[in-house]
Amino acid sequence: MAKNYVKPGEHIAFTAGANTASGAAVVIGTVLGVSLTTLASGASGEAAIEGVWELPKLSTAVIANGARLHWDVSAGEFIVAATATGDLENCAVAVAAAGNGATTVLAKLTPGTGALKA
Repeated sequence: MAKNYVKPGEHIAFTAGANTASGAAVVIGTVLGVSLTTLASGASGEAAIEGVWELPKLSTAVIANGARLHWDVSAGEFIVAATATGDLENCAVAVAAAGNGATTVLAKLTPGTGALKA
């Protein structure tokens, strides 16, 4: 194996900006991750940046299978409509439909595709 190999890359380190529960979505630059452990504000940990995760969504959002998802940073949930400044756009794809009234969506994280709304 090449001597410059470090690790597979499905996890990255981050510093919690607030108290963070295990399984909670976290924004790391322009990447959406899922915290692998519970962390106090300022503590360092690892976040998964690959895989399919069940995460919160706006309950009134109607999300089709395959829809691009945006992370509403202030609400802590996925949306598919217009984003606000600071939201993370196109950071995941729905892998199952989630209709009006559903509070979660199955989301495939897509690192490297997100952009912060200016």
